Amino acid sequence: MKRKIMMVAVALLMAMSASAQFEQDKIYVGGSLTGLDLSYSGIKEFNVGLQAEGGYFLADDFLVKGIVGYDHSTAHSSSDLALGVGARYYIEQNGIFLGLNAKYVHNSNYNLDDFRPGIEIGYAYFLSRTVTIEPSVYYDQSFKNHSDFSTFGLKVGLGIYLFR
Repeated sequence: MKRKIMMVAVALLMAMSASAQFEQDKIYVGGSLTGLDLSYSGIKEFNVGLQAEGGYFLADDFLVKGIVGYDHSTAHSSSDLALGVGARYYIEQNGIFLGLNAKYVHNSNYNLDDFRPGIEIGYAYFLSRTVTIEPSVYYDQSFKNHSDFSTFGLKVGLGIYLFR
């Protein structure tokens, strides 16, 4: 019984400390490994990518961010370079976030320029007061060729929340 009470107390403390991290005027820096061979699109086989993000909390729980990314697929040795913007809304009580983004993507193998809006849902798990591990599920919609270039996948990131 003591163990259960202690676990509930620790969970409450973690939830209270997490809610203080998503405050207005904080700066966010993050990086993630995307694809992880768990993404799906019409032409990709094994897919892995890197994504860097930087952002600013305009209001409590509301982050705007810039995105730079690189994806590589073994299907025809295809590579994507991406540049975009996005926003996240954090649900303070539990660390879950909902995100929207829009990316300009250039595919080197197909010489294709594409606009890809996307959505994501993830969880910010705090390792310390300012560092998080952020697993998330995402979907990016291709306007050029939906069946071949739209992707659904998993990414795992590391986030750092800094005071300005």
